[in-house]
Formats: sequence, structure tokens, C-alpha cells
Amino acid sequence: MSLFEVFLLALALSMDAFAVSICAGLKGRAIGAGSAIIVGLYFGTAQALMPVIGFFLAASFADYINAYGNIIAFALLAFIGGKMIWESFSGGDECKIVPTSPAKMLPFAVATSIDAMAVGVSFAFFTVNVFLAALIIGTTTFTLSIAGVKIGSVFGSKFKSKAEFAGGAVLILMGLNILIS
Repeated sequence: MSLFEVFLLALALSMDAFAVSICAGLKGRAIGAGSAIIVGLYFGTAQALMPVIGFFLAASFADYINAYGNIIAFALLAFIGGKMIWESFSGGDECKIVPTSPAKMLPFAVATSIDAMAVGVSFAFFTVNVFLAALIIGTTTFTLSIAGVKIGSVFGSKFKSKAEFAGGAVLILMGLNILIS
């Protein structure tokens, strides 16, 4: 997997966190830079850790199912992407206000990064530097989460479903690319 593909994957995976960050920004214009950084740190750290966890879980049994690696990776990415696209249509553009306090951010960070663990499973079937990929995914999510908080404080929930749709479409396209490669 090339660095460009890892970056595209990072963008796609960060869309859930970006969408939730927009909701966090709905607290209003008074949201401070400190709160935006806390949101970014939680989401970025969770998104960086989960692919590593998924990779090591899958690496332990990769030899047994390596012949089906492309199909498994495609199925995982297509499922995650399809779920994101479905949520972009079914969830509407309404956001619940997301608390930005550190103690309350953990459940949101874990919930938005479960997909990243599944992607980490697919890394076990390809030549990927999982630590570099995790760093790229975490940094991208951190950056987009901070931007999401600021966008939410200015524009509201207008971009939430569009972000989820775009992330899902990229994951499905990457899965198709893996399948036909």
C-alpha cells in the first residue's frame, strides 16, 4: 500500500471523527482552542491506536487465511464504507451536542475509531508499515478534528452527512482497488 493510499485511507477513516467534531463545535463560537485540541487529541490518539491493535490481532492468524486476504480486506472496507454512506443518509444533519470535557470524550473517541481497528485487520494481509500508517491516520484525524470543531462552531451541522458520505465512498473505492489488484 503506497503512502498516498494510506493518506486517502486516513482521510476516509477520519470522517467519522470529523463529523462528531463538527457536532462538538456546535457549542457555539465561544469554544476555545483548548477544547478543540482536546477533541483532536482524543480522536487522533484513538484512530492511531486502533489500526495497530487490529493489525496485531489479525497478524496472529494471517497465515491461515492469507489466500483470501484481498477478499477479506475488500469486504471489511466495503462494509465500513457502506455503513458510513448509510449513516450519511439515515442520520440526517442533526447533531447532538458533544461534550468536549476530557472524561466524556473517551466514549466518542472509541466509537469513532472501531472502523480503524477493522482497517488494521486488513493491514495484516498487505505490505504496510503499520506504525507509519497509524501515525498518518492519527495525525490526519487530529488535524481534521480540530478543523471540525471550528467548522461546527461557525457553520453548524451542514457538512456532517457530506463528510460521512465522502469517507464511506473512499473506503469502498479503496476496497475495490485492493480486490482487483
